[in-house]
Amino acid sequence: MSRYKVRPAAGETAKVSRRGALRTFGAVGAGIAATAALMKPASYAIAGNSTRLRLSWDEIAACNSPAAFAVQTGFYARHNLDIELFYQGASGQTLIQSIATDKTDAGIGLLFDWVKPLEQGLDVKLFVGSHGGCTRLLAPKDSGIKTLADLKGKSIASYDVASPPKHSFQIALAKAGLDPENDVDWVNLPFDIVGEAVLRGDADAVAHLDPWAFAAKKKFDFHEVANTQTGFFDGAVCCVLGVNSSYLAANKHAVRRLAEANIEIHEYAARHPGEVAKWFIDNLNPGIPVADLEEQIASWTLHVHPVGAELRDQVKWAADDLALIKVLDPTTVTSEFADRVTVDILA
Repeated sequence: MSRYKVRPAAGETAKVSRRGALRTFGAVGAGIAATAALMKPASYAIAGNSTRLRLSWDEIAACNSPAAFAVQTGFYARHNLDIELFYQGASGQTLIQSIATDKTDAGIGLLFDWVKPLEQGLDVKLFVGSHGGCTRLLAPKDSGIKTLADLKGKSIASYDVASPPKHSFQIALAKAGLDPENDVDWVNLPFDIVGEAVLRGDADAVAHLDPWAFAAKKKFDFHEVANTQTGFFDGAVCCVLGVNSSYLAANKHAVRRLAEANIEIHEYAARHPGEVAKWFIDNLNPGIPVADLEEQIASWTLHVHPVGAELRDQVKWAADDLALIKVLDPTTVTSEFADRVTVDILA
């Protein structure tokens, strides 16, 4: 019998700001931080002779819930995969490094987190997308900020100087005709207080990830100015799966089955968001109402899971967008970059 586990990949990565990140849910309801701090990894056992694959994920990100749901409900097992989930903390860069350093074999992360390390030579291949729309730009309804153009001369809070939400909306602002550095003021604040900071007036708007962005929108009745499935991001993928190149070379058929299972589980989640939401609430105790999580899951573009040429195009677009805001080296040829860092796993 093979065992499916949800656990930290290494002693040090298990400690990466988990308590601090989960405190964000305290903005949604009393006692959430205490509940989150007591969360324990869950284990599941499913019979079968399968290919083992260590998968990095972020268990505090609700958009990763379909992957964990798939472990318990046998989606991966039906594809002859023995998946073990490894929690890497709230940092996308920590997750990516775990794959590059062979602590895990593959992982799920934000595309904008992947691109710069891949440009710098990270030995990982992207092979399938998961979904779109899990990043939001919010402002108080009485702020007068209704569109991207309204942000000129305003301040936007984000949790890191190079966070994917910041990069996403820097791109959106640039495409809307604003200078994303000089026409707005970016305020770097701790991950778990960015919503409250806007409410206090420390910033005019907030760029954040779900489930925290969605929670802030609900609690503070914020207006959603944009997200990563609207406007310039229509049809774009948010999160993608990458695999260690050595593991891919030795287990290409297993990685193909992982891609197929990923597509299957996200299509299932699109049809059954309540079932996935209930699993997440029951097993990970994030302290948010199941109805809110169901609404959140249903709001994502779960039918967006590109592979092959479509994934390569999406990676090129992401690289072009990051070059627009000067994250990438100006000498990088984005078409060659996309060819190098993706693999057509279903070919």
